[in-house]
Amino acid sequence: MSEKEMSRREFLKGLGAAGLCGLCGGALLSNLGCAGPQATVLSTRVGLAPPISPHAREAMFYTSFGDGGLDCGACHEPEPSHVLYCHTDHGSNYVKCQLCPKGCIISEGERGDCRVRENRGGRLYTMVYGNVCALNVDPIEKKPLYHFLPSSGAFSIATAGCNLHCLYCQNWSISQYPPEETDNVDLLPEAVVSYAVRYGSHSIAYTYSEPTIFFEYMLDTARLARQQGLRNVVISAGYINPEPLRLLCEAVDAIKIDLKGYNEAFYEEVCDATLQPVLEASRPSTDRGRTWRSSTWWCPR
Repeated sequence: MSEKEMSRREFLKGLGAAGLCGLCGGALLSNLGCAGPQATVLSTRVGLAPPISPHAREAMFYTSFGDGGLDCGACHEPEPSHVLYCHTDHGSNYVKCQLCPKGCIISEGERGDCRVRENRGGRLYTMVYGNVCALNVDPIEKKPLYHFLPSSGAFSIATAGCNLHCLYCQNWSISQYPPEETDNVDLLPEAVVSYAVRYGSHSIAYTYSEPTIFFEYMLDTARLARQQGLRNVVISAGYINPEPLRLLCEAVDAIKIDLKGYNEAFYEEVCDATLQPVLEASRPSTDRGRTWRSSTWWCPR
């Protein structure tokens, strides 16, 4: 039987032969020094790894106001909390994150609503670069993607944090916590690609929490993965601004957007977000070089 004709049972047997176990509760990747599976995904701790990634790097998509450059009138307008996130230490440098529609305004030493992007001296840093808290080798059908590398394995990773706060989140133990409060493993993009190849995965999936908040890590990993012939898939809530979305589409092969509800009231009350940016991210757009398949974008190579 050819690889394309491999049954799901044979696929799972193949994963077992590759040294993976606990497929229902998360794969145990012993070579990563993992203690064992937790919940529905695998959280890992390696020795006394620092709670913040030693690879924290400057984030993309932000504006720095500098000392005294913040328009306090705009800061204190009566906006909903999910639109503007602001601290009141007016003597510090401020940055405005432009990655997602929340547009967090963040003072010195503080983080945005996602809990993972921090203002350090007027520069925004991502604190989860290479700081994986969940990983697994999943069947691609679990994402779920329709007729996309069927019966293949997707090396799936996530970091702590999310820019939504859905009241029903099934992965709240990682999505609603900062990286200091999750079990993490140090895994740079090169290592992610290496392990994906080692375990016979045909793709890397950015999933479980919200890939938007580890944008830089995802982007660098996806670019390296393509050089090794791997595909990249993103499972996202779609709460992302147009410019970073356009850049992401140049590096990945498929994006599956989870539509949480059908009206603004639901998004505001249940998800602490807004509906319109998600609809915009899901809209067919020729300038992003993509074609529409249900709630999935296929991004041509």
